[in-house]
Amino acid sequence: MSENARIRTRLLARLAATIVVAGMLVAGLLLPWVGGAGLVARNSASLLDALPVELTDETPAGNTKVVAADGSLITYFYENNRTPVAADQIADIMKRALVDIEDSRFYDHNGMDVQGTFRALATNLAAGTVREGGSTITQQLVKQTLLQTATTQAERDAAIEQDGVEGLSRKLREARLALALEETYSKDEILTRYLNIVYFGQGAYGIQAAAQRYFSTNAADLTLPQAAMLAGLVQSPTNDDPITNPENAQIRRNQVLQRMFDLGHISEQELTEVSAQPVQVAPGLAPPNGCIDAAIGAFFCDFLYGYLTRDLGLTDSEIDNGGLTIQTTLRPDMQAAGDQAVLNTLAMGDRLVGTYTAVEPGTGRVLAMSNNRKFGCDGPECESVNFNVVPSKGSGSTFKVFTAAAALEQGYSKYYTLSTPEPYVSKVYRGPCEGRRTGGMYCVSNAGSGYPGTLDMEKALYMSSNTYFLALEDKLGSVEGPVRMAERMGMTFDYPATQFPADQIIAENRGSFTFGTDGVSPLDLASAYSTLAASGTQCDPTPVAAILDSNGEPLTRDGKPVVTEDNCTPEAIPTGVANTLNQMLRKDVEPGHSGQTAPRAYVPGHQIAGKTGTTNNNTSVAFVGYTPQYTASVLVFNSEADKSVGGFGGGKGATIWHDAMAPILTGQPMVPFPPEDPEVAEGDTAVVPACSSASACEAALEAAGFQPTVREVDSAEPAGAFLGTRPGSGSRVSAGSSVTIQVSNGSAVPAPAPDPAPAPEPAPVDPNAPPADTPPGIIGQPDADRRTGPDGEGRRDGVPARRGGD
Repeated sequence: MSENARIRTRLLARLAATIVVAGMLVAGLLLPWVGGAGLVARNSASLLDALPVELTDETPAGNTKVVAADGSLITYFYENNRTPVAADQIADIMKRALVDIEDSRFYDHNGMDVQGTFRALATNLAAGTVREGGSTITQQLVKQTLLQTATTQAERDAAIEQDGVEGLSRKLREARLALALEETYSKDEILTRYLNIVYFGQGAYGIQAAAQRYFSTNAADLTLPQAAMLAGLVQSPTNDDPITNPENAQIRRNQVLQRMFDLGHISEQELTEVSAQPVQVAPGLAPPNGCIDAAIGAFFCDFLYGYLTRDLGLTDSEIDNGGLTIQTTLRPDMQAAGDQAVLNTLAMGDRLVGTYTAVEPGTGRVLAMSNNRKFGCDGPECESVNFNVVPSKGSGSTFKVFTAAAALEQGYSKYYTLSTPEPYVSKVYRGPCEGRRTGGMYCVSNAGSGYPGTLDMEKALYMSSNTYFLALEDKLGSVEGPVRMAERMGMTFDYPATQFPADQIIAENRGSFTFGTDGVSPLDLASAYSTLAASGTQCDPTPVAAILDSNGEPLTRDGKPVVTEDNCTPEAIPTGVANTLNQMLRKDVEPGHSGQTAPRAYVPGHQIAGKTGTTNNNTSVAFVGYTPQYTASVLVFNSEADKSVGGFGGGKGATIWHDAMAPILTGQPMVPFPPEDPEVAEGDTAVVPACSSASACEAALEAAGFQPTVREVDSAEPAGAFLGTRPGSGSRVSAGSSVTIQVSNGSAVPAPAPDPAPAPEPAPVDPNAPPADTPPGIIGQPDADRRTGPDGEGRRDGVPARRGGD
């Protein structure tokens, strides 16, 4: 016996079994076993109670739709490609064709049709194949619903069991549920549900997906030839597939047309004309499915899916089969700008990875995630690891902000001044100190030779002095303050991929914390800085604005909305600390501040704060910039080895940030940062008073709370002359600090000039000599006071300038 013959035999045997079941039900032989007195009495209430919840849902769930903040499509999530449509969105000819070939007595029976089943058996026996369905449409709806909503393999097996007692039990249960459905829903509702759930092949579940897949049209616009072909697919969607088996599809379509003619639903002319035509298809693409198919923001999409399952507790099945609408926070304009900005600096698939991650201060909404990789595909430019989210490389001096914030909170002012040698050896923290014997104490040097030995906190922050910030950590006495500050601002050091969780960093008292040496999540970094932009309000990052169920209502769990707006903590850090830091960090970006490291990030006409970062040997560079409206981090690193990426955070990092934000900020009105908090900015400091004499200065300093000391210094002024104070008048110094009153010791006063010597004889005139009025320093000697080059090159205020470094 051939394989086709065996298949036909099995199908006919199953059809015969259906007839036996139907006859038994109608005869009442097994009614007590199936449903007891409740079924015999046709008690619709008891029948409805028996319906599984899957059969009481009026509309089968379709694809889950993911949209951006502006409503544009990002992608779909689905296991079965289905787009449910209402009854009036399905062409009448489609309904007619399906009913005629599958269940021509559909509008006459009550869910079971013994007469129709016997007719189908006779027709199919005569044809030697299955031409008409043996089960009613209602029975098929029951079977398909239970099969497609099954969540375990046992449930799937039970929905299709064919043999023995189990097979008979399944058929009896289907019959009982079909009767219950007929008691509960109208014929039109049942037919619409069936058309929305049945499989038509080519991955298309439901009539709308099928119309799109085979004809690139909508279910409402199907024609007679198209409807007849689709109706014929229900019994054998693979064997009669019009794309892969057009000859079989034409035969099956013509069988449907013949049945429609026999029932008087089409004319002989229609039958003749359509039957003579070959099957014509216009295949459409399946809808995008998953993040790999995302129209925009594939790495954002990946973060979103993890957020749905990890943070909101949705299951894969709920997402893929729930027919949800997920309204995300993605800004397509910011995503596109970020994508282009990264590619302006780094080519797609470059050995260097560049990430750009943007969030909204005050809400935590994730606005964009860009990098120079393609998500989830195969090839050198492809990547399945989400570098925008997972910790990878360090972000360098961006962590100095956490130390500065901790110091400001403890009362240190932005004027807090420290003098540090090069290199600076810690008095508190143990660690490496290359090339020096320090007894195991940690030491650092600056990135270049252009740093003053004495700096206040504000200048040290925007000039990114390493020696100052290790000395500041010494003053704090422990890294716990900076680490806990970072956590309060939004850093999550307990992330699974983080090498050193917060408690371990504190236990080891690792002085290198302020230099951002460990792997960091770019999303965490953007989130933490957004706490500053929001004046101290910390918001956990979220990619979701709302989730609607298949009925368009907010998705709930145990009666409570799944999506809430409780992800923010007001005053996670003091408002005054945040606002003061914002003003300090503006000087790293906005023009006019000598030694700043991030001028390339500046967008004219806007207030922008930020901080650069570079790890040892320049293996990774970073920049985090923000306005009151947007915060974005940039991280660039080598994906292959710990090799230099070239330059500092003020180079590639600041450039990418600028290129991403310039299209967004340009044309928008400037939004100012709140002013600094004077109490925080000034801390425990007082102003050094101006003085006219040593005695008056001593009294004024004592009155201001300082400890005056007098010191004689070498000077050309007469002995005892008052020279000023150190720090100078107008400076802010911690209350109670020592202020030195400087007076001259007279040691450099020149002696009286001796009598002039007789004038020498005139020398012969040199014809090659310059004119007598040539200014000094032009020929014969350099001008010792001249600054070479424009601002940004050569020297600044006697200090070699650095460009882009930190």
